Amino acid sequence: MKFGLFTCGYQRFDIEKAFQDAQRFGYDYIELWGARPHAYPYDLEICANRINELVRKYNMPVTVYTPELNAYPFNLMWEDESMRDNSLEYVYKSLDFAKAIGAEYTLISAGHAGFEATEEIIKERLYDSLEKIIAYAEKVGIKIVYEPLTIYESNVTTTSNQLLELCNHFNSPYFFAMNDIVVPYIQGENIIAFNKKLGSKLVHMHIVDSDGQSEDHYCPGYGNLPLKNFMQELSQSGYDKTVTIELVTKYLNEPSIYAKLAIDNLKERL
Repeated sequence: MKFGLFTCGYQRFDIEKAFQDAQRFGYDYIELWGARPHAYPYDLEICANRINELVRKYNMPVTVYTPELNAYPFNLMWEDESMRDNSLEYVYKSLDFAKAIGAEYTLISAGHAGFEATEEIIKERLYDSLEKIIAYAEKVGIKIVYEPLTIYESNVTTTSNQLLELCNHFNSPYFFAMNDIVVPYIQGENIIAFNKKLGSKLVHMHIVDSDGQSEDHYCPGYGNLPLKNFMQELSQSGYDKTVTIELVTKYLNEPSIYAKLAIDNLKERL
C-alpha cells in the first residue's frame, strides 16, 4: 500500500512545502491538486517545469493529477451543451498537464446534473462525455481514474454498482475506478465489498475520517469511522495500490501539522 499526500490543503503556501512535507513525513507520492496557484491545467507552461523540478529534487513522484471538476466552473454534467464542451476541453488540458509532469493517472468525477435531469438525460450526458475523454486519454497515453461522489455532491455516480456499470461499458485500459471511503460509508455501503465488486478496475483510494452524515473529510482519528478495524480489513483483503489521505480545506491553516498527524494515525491503525 502506497500513501499519497494531497496538495489541496497547501494552496496558501508555495507548492514546494507540500513536496518537503511528503518527503519528511514518509509519504510515497503526491496527488497534485489541479488548480491555481500550483497546477491549473491552463497554466501548463508556467507550472509544469516547476513541478518536474520538485519531483526530481525530493524524489517524490506525482502519481495522480486531480483537476477541480465538480462545478467551479467546470462540470461534465451541465445542461448547456457549450458549457459541457468547455468542461471537456478543460479535461483535455488536464490530461496534457498530467502527461507533462509524468503522472500515471488523471482523476475526474461527474458533478451534479441538476434536480430536473432524468436518469435518461444523466446517462446520455455522462456517457457522451466519458467516451470523448477516454478517446483523448488513449491518444495522449494517460489513464483516467473515475471517482464517485456523495449524494450531497452529485446525482450521477454515487454507488459501486453505478461505477461498475461504467467500467463494464467503457472496457478500456485507460479507464479505471477508485473508492473515496466517505462515499460508501455515509450511504450505507460496505467499503470492502465496494472494492471487491470493482476488482482489478479499482486502482486508487481516498482514505480519511468521516462524521458519518456529510461529505466532510476529517483527518484520520478525528471522525467516527472505525479506521483501525477498516485498515486491518483493507490490508487483509490484499489491497496494495495507492491510498491518498485526502485532506482538503478543513486544515488550511496548518497543513503540515495535519499531514503528519494523518499519515501517522493511519499507519498506526494498520
